[in-house]
Amino acid sequence: MIKVIVSNTINQPHDKVFSYISNFENNPKWQGGMVEARFTSDGPIGVGSTYEQVATFLGKEILTTFKVVEYEENHKIKIESIKSTFPITVTRVVEPHDGATKVTAIVEGDASSTFKIAQPFMKLMVKQSVKSDYKKLKKQLETT
Repeated sequence: MIKVIVSNTINQPHDKVFSYISNFENNPKWQGGMVEARFTSDGPIGVGSTYEQVATFLGKEILTTFKVVEYEENHKIKIESIKSTFPITVTRVVEPHDGATKVTAIVEGDASSTFKIAQPFMKLMVKQSVKSDYKKLKKQLETT
């Protein structure tokens, strides 16, 4: 089991940051390895919403269907994979912080079936990937 927690501060209002990161169709714009993401349920987004994504990691294509299992407008969104080659749960928390916005990502997953050989290195790789993604997100949102 892998659990990674990464936080970053973004100099934008928290509602703008939340709106952007809770729209999963934006994921390919700021997440490395993300090929595409699209909602499979009608809006507005909330508990029960679903989306599919295609990503690549360590040279493998990962197809995942996610379901929103927790949702607090402008504060928190938690998704769980309901169909995937890499079971994962992602929580994104957005909070006002000293005139900016603190974003925290909690990524939990089980790589034992897909990446069994690389499992000892998975936590480090996932953490580096998430840190890189959130640096890219910060740069992207602060320049728009």
